[in-house]
Amino acid sequence: MSAENVEESFHLHLEAIQLLQNALETSYLDAYIENIENINDHYQVRIVDGVPKQSTVEELDRIYQKLQGISLEKEERRKLSQLLLLKGMQTEPLQPNHQLTPDSIGFLFVFLLEQLYPEKDSLKTIADLTSGMGNLLFTVLTNLEVAGYHLHGFGVDNDETMLAVAASNSQWIPTDVTLFHQDAATDLLMDPTDAVFSDLPVGYYPMDENAKKFDTAAEEDHSFAHHLLIEQSMKYVKEDGFGLFLVPTNFLETDQSEYLKKWLVDKVYLQGIIQLPDELFKNKAASKSILILQQKGETAKQVPEVLLAKVASLKEPAQVITFFKEFKEWQSANMAN
Repeated sequence: MSAENVEESFHLHLEAIQLLQNALETSYLDAYIENIENINDHYQVRIVDGVPKQSTVEELDRIYQKLQGISLEKEERRKLSQLLLLKGMQTEPLQPNHQLTPDSIGFLFVFLLEQLYPEKDSLKTIADLTSGMGNLLFTVLTNLEVAGYHLHGFGVDNDETMLAVAASNSQWIPTDVTLFHQDAATDLLMDPTDAVFSDLPVGYYPMDENAKKFDTAAEEDHSFAHHLLIEQSMKYVKEDGFGLFLVPTNFLETDQSEYLKKWLVDKVYLQGIIQLPDELFKNKAASKSILILQQKGETAKQVPEVLLAKVASLKEPAQVITFFKEFKEWQSANMAN
C-alpha cells in the first residue's frame, strides 16, 4: 500500500471537491458525491444548464487527468474516501449517528468475523442495517476479500445523502454490494445473510406503532432504536449465524434494558461483550462495546462462559495482540465444535 499515492490522490480529490462545491453552490457532501460520480463516469465532468462553467471544467479535467495516472488498490480507495469524508466533517460536522466508524473499530469487526467464520465458504453474505455512508461495511468487505473471502454485502439506511455517498463509493472502490433506502425497522427486501453487523445509531425510534411489533419495544414512551435494530438485524441472519453490534457500554443498565434482556434470553445466544478502550471516546459516558450474538440453530449453543473482555488499547500493538490471544483462547475453550 502506497502512502504517497493515497496522499497525492487526497489533495487532488480535495481540490476537485472544493471546485465543485463553489461551482454548484452546494454542501461538501453533495460535492463529494458529484466528484465520485464524475470519476465513475470515466472521469467526465457532468454539466447541467452550463454549470460548472468551462474554466472550472478545464481545471477538473486537469485534476482527473492526474488521478487517472495514480493506481490505487480497493482498500486504498476506501481509506482515501474516509480521509476525504473526515476532512468534510471538519467544516460541516455531522450528527453523532452519521459519523464514520473509525478504522480501528472496523478492523476489530474484521478480526472477529474471521475468527467466527474460519471456513471461508461459510461467510458469503453480510449485512449492515445501519450502513450510513458505508465505511464499516466497506472496511469489512475489502479486508475480508484480501483475506480470501468472496462476499456480497447488503446495506440499509433511511438517509438519502448518506446512501448516495455509499452508492457512489461502492462503484468507485468497487465493492459487491446492494443498498436499500428505507427504514431498517420495517420489512426488508432481502433474504437472511450469513452474518450481520452494525455501528448502531443510539436514540429513540419515533414510529411507536411500528415499534410495537418488536419484543424489545418499550411499553411506554418511545423505544430505543438500537434495541429494535439489534432485534431486526438478528431476524436477517441465518440459523447459527452471528451478529456483531457496536452498542453503548451501559446498554444493559438503562431504563429499557429489561425488554432487551428478556429478548436476549428468549430468542438468541449472548456469546460475548467486548468493551472498547476509553481512549476512543471523549468521556466515559460515551464509551462503546461490541456485542456478540448468535442466532439459534442446529449447531449453535449458549457458550459455558460468556466472553467479557476489555481491549486495553488499540494504539498499542502489544495490547491488541493480547486481546487477539484472549479471544482465541476463549473461542477454543467455549465454541469448539
